Amino acid sequence: MNDTNHRGTGPGDGSADIRVARAALTRLMEPSDLAGLALIAVAGPVDALAFIRSGAGSSAVLEQEMTEVMAEAGTGRWPGLADALGRWRPRLADLAPERDLGLLERYGGGLLIPEDPQWPASLADLQLTAPIALWMRGRMLHLPGQQRCIALVGSRDGTSYGVNLTAEIASSLVQRGYTVVSGGAYGIDASAHRGALAAARQDPAYWGAAPPAGAAPLPGAGGTAQPPTVAVMAGGLDRFYPSGNEDLLRTITEQGCIIAEVPPGTNPTRYRFLQRNRLIAALCEMTVVVEARWRSGALNTAHHAEQLSRSVGAVPGSVYSANSAGCHRLLREGAAVCVTDAADIAELAGAAGANLAPERDAAPAVHDGLGVEDLLLLDALPLRSATTVDKLTVVAGLGTATVLAGLGRLELLGLAERLNNGWKRNR
Repeated sequence: MNDTNHRGTGPGDGSADIRVARAALTRLMEPSDLAGLALIAVAGPVDALAFIRSGAGSSAVLEQEMTEVMAEAGTGRWPGLADALGRWRPRLADLAPERDLGLLERYGGGLLIPEDPQWPASLADLQLTAPIALWMRGRMLHLPGQQRCIALVGSRDGTSYGVNLTAEIASSLVQRGYTVVSGGAYGIDASAHRGALAAARQDPAYWGAAPPAGAAPLPGAGGTAQPPTVAVMAGGLDRFYPSGNEDLLRTITEQGCIIAEVPPGTNPTRYRFLQRNRLIAALCEMTVVVEARWRSGALNTAHHAEQLSRSVGAVPGSVYSANSAGCHRLLREGAAVCVTDAADIAELAGAAGANLAPERDAAPAVHDGLGVEDLLLLDALPLRSATTVDKLTVVAGLGTATVLAGLGRLELLGLAERLNNGWKRNR
């Protein structure tokens, strides 16, 4: 590589060469390897790979350009190119990108790269830490735009409250037109995926026709172009991890997709789990922590979302539950907004699903114009049996004249009904 010309390998290099190079680089470099990402930014993926393979020593010009890229990203000092080469070159012996690409293709997957038109634009918000590429496996090998994705995350040891609520929220979000994104883990993650899949199974839009008996995999043709759920994994997609979620993850590949930034055969590690969380946050318009302990990894995802200027929501739980301590921490510190259902989430996420399902408060919207006294009176009215004006004054804490005037207004609105023996509420 000529020291005077490190900038990029343009389209003339061929998309196939770029895809193979990026596949190889995902094996040489760990997620968020800043030196590696700076090298790719300066030299382009094809030349970056060629330089690592060449056995050449550190280049002063190349190192300076990489330093400038990292300085622009605010990463500060780094050990230098020679140190980075010392990390990457021992992995060259196991480098076989065509093998990795062929393996994923046999599993019904592939590699999505930044040069593809389907590459998620929202990943640009990660700047230098954007992934080199995304390995994908599933029926729908694409990702919806950021505004169509909501992340639901939480503890692996979710309580029945958290697990059930997560499934309910996920199902409702899919009905509103969102894709539910999570990490494929036990507990809250698994419940989020299951709730999303359950909603899709009931929606002909995901099938192109009514789902067949026995819930067979989605047909290859027809149906929506948007997956109901996406699982972002910390290890290679050649095996399902955790093994206890194998059936669930296989179903996700049949109805949506699973993705990872690491190649096949890569073991999930704590570092890779933490790095994976930034992808969940970046892909989504909003991250919601449904149930999490004080130091849960889900808080790491919420932190990434906050740094990316995404909305963050947290579901409150019992003050006696350690599984909700992390949610309460986010709420107390002002890092998250309190949410309790899909309607809250859709409202905070914006207008993406505004016309896809009725709003939670659409039916009683007529109540919004009532004054405080009329609301007190409405609350005091029984639904089934009639009550007298005298009883209403006691229950509502209002004077007789105020009650009579309020009943007249509520009757005109169709909210109260006069009977022979008193008044009752209509709805």
